[in-house]
Amino acid sequence: MSTFPEATREQPGLVEQPEATPHPAVRLADVVAGYDHRPALENIDLDIAAGSLVAIFGPNGGGKSTLLKLIADLIQPWSGRVEVLGEPAGRAAQRIAYVPQAELVDWSFPVSVWDVAMMGRYPRLGPWRRPGPADHDAVAAALDRVGMVKLRSSQIGSLSGGQRRRAFLARAIAAEPDLYLLDEPVTGVDVTTQEDLMALLASETTAGRTTIATTHDLAAAAEHFSTVVALNQRVIAHGPSSLILDPDVLSRTYGGHLLVLGNQAVVLDDAHHHDSASGGEQHYHERPERR
Repeated sequence: MSTFPEATREQPGLVEQPEATPHPAVRLADVVAGYDHRPALENIDLDIAAGSLVAIFGPNGGGKSTLLKLIADLIQPWSGRVEVLGEPAGRAAQRIAYVPQAELVDWSFPVSVWDVAMMGRYPRLGPWRRPGPADHDAVAAALDRVGMVKLRSSQIGSLSGGQRRRAFLARAIAAEPDLYLLDEPVTGVDVTTQEDLMALLASETTAGRTTIATTHDLAAAAEHFSTVVALNQRVIAHGPSSLILDPDVLSRTYGGHLLVLGNQAVVLDDAHHHDSASGGEQHYHERPERR
């Protein structure tokens, strides 16, 4: 549940998508996608500017996770076009770091924090090369940035929720990507971890990288993200984070899940629900090379 004050607006109800940049980091044009003949996203037209820190918010089943999977080329659109980093989706895979929702990870898989972070280097290594000094240095630096050096040998399943998210962010950082795709990166973590992770993402954006993250925490999105996309199978609004304070945007995004109590808007949503997937979809760890 997220609570925040009602916004004051000079032009009520006016929501415009920002002008498209000449070379956006991500472009979706008239995209339709779904699972088992059930559409999850319809008529998606969206440009994400390079160097943006973007939050995707909307109701359960509104297509947030599906949108990230399309950009990551984990699923293909039924129709329309997806371009990522100036190329068709999938061609720039080595320049993308995708972090799934925590509940989709098999935490019993016997890997250490170091192993998880090293997974970020595999796209650069290819199928036959073993990690070299540059890879070990990149992983050590990533673990240092997320504060996990002392737990590098710990089994991933033994960690707290916040520590697990730090480890997976280390995997993403170690990949040295141009684009981060993060599905609920701060759900279920403590306030300190949330602040640390958001500071890291902000620094990556300052360095010119693009971050797109889904979230149910509207207060955190308003505070930490510069740009937001309201999504409920279609793009409801796209623009500055102040849109989160717009009752008209929230009403059109959440519908009956939005309650207005006095001068406050309250969104009631289940933070642990994710988009439906086909029965054959699996989520698993890649098997790492041992150090």
